[in-house]
Amino acid sequence: MKEIVGNPLHLTSLNHISLVCSSVEESINFYQNVLGFVPIRRPDSFDFNGAWLFSYGIGIHLLQSDNPEKMPKKKEINPKDNHISFQCESMGAVEKKLKEMGMEYTRQKVVEGGIEVDQLFFHDPDGFMVEICNCDNLPVIPLAGQMVRTCSRLNLQMQQQQPMPVVKL
Repeated sequence: MKEIVGNPLHLTSLNHISLVCSSVEESINFYQNVLGFVPIRRPDSFDFNGAWLFSYGIGIHLLQSDNPEKMPKKKEINPKDNHISFQCESMGAVEKKLKEMGMEYTRQKVVEGGIEVDQLFFHDPDGFMVEICNCDNLPVIPLAGQMVRTCSRLNLQMQQQQPMPVVKL
């Protein structure tokens, strides 16, 4: 049987995601003015166009495409596509703001055991999908060996402080 260890690489958190974009400036505008990220300094030794942004404990590294005209643009908002998800304080406030900004989005609802999670999906300027949700409503239920938790930061911090069990398959 193969032994599975809870954190074999001793990871501590998500640091950043990198996104290739057709226009660094347009993407900076989106991530700063729609999602609230703040541009931060990136190493001067980089010899290519890009930008770093930071908020919510993670970074977004924007990389200028070498061939911006040939980048595929996704038109359809498909919640089953690659995306990054952000927890929010008020789904109503988010939806109102997206409408004010003229952003096209898709609304979805997940219902599990009487618990409802609302989701809004939309694209960045290059078609990378963003989800905003109240996913904190949904408990995190491990398949084996751990107690039920929620997606909240408090429960995540408590989980990270506890040793992970070894599970044998």
